[in-house]
Amino acid sequence: MNPGLFVCYNGFGDSMERIEKQMEFILEIDKEKQIKRKTLQSNGKDFEDDAQHAWHMAIMTLLLNEYANEEIDVLKTISMLLIHDLVEIDAGDTYAYDSQGLKTQSTREAKAANRIFNLLPEDQAKKMFDLWNEFEERKTAEAKFARVLDNFQPVMLNAATDGRMWVENGVHLEQILKRNEKTHEGSEVLWMYMYEHFIMPNVEKKRIKR
Repeated sequence: MNPGLFVCYNGFGDSMERIEKQMEFILEIDKEKQIKRKTLQSNGKDFEDDAQHAWHMAIMTLLLNEYANEEIDVLKTISMLLIHDLVEIDAGDTYAYDSQGLKTQSTREAKAANRIFNLLPEDQAKKMFDLWNEFEERKTAEAKFARVLDNFQPVMLNAATDGRMWVENGVHLEQILKRNEKTHEGSEVLWMYMYEHFIMPNVEKKRIKR
């Protein structure tokens, strides 16, 4: 027997508990594909799910990071965006303008984070918690830019689908501006682009209420 193969086999045996925890987590987060959002895909017919939302923002980070107000760690930002909605496997998606749902969102999501991230080995669970909390606190350059994209992406898709979900949910300009009151902190450029190209044209078309 090749000695190298024997060493690898023994090493794998020693780490069986770790890899089993990782596999449990990996299979658990497949459920994110089942969490539907109230955002239409660009085809105007299908609602996107949380996994599609995360994938889209990860690609956007690769392409748009040059517009961050400060230099960012791109991989760290992508990591935040890929994991920040995993909590919705338990907590469900909370629509941006659901005033009642927003009241309990933090509690529901914290409970979900505790269950889901703790499926992982302790060191990786801590990394997940740290990234998730950093995103929620919105203090670092990476978190601020991640939050920009979390707001930018659905507004972009709403504009691309003629504002249908804004109309169906009776969304007001004031609500959108309130949700985006800190967006400029992550990217002045992307905030102004969103405002001028996605939001105000739909106010003028009466898709967004004044």
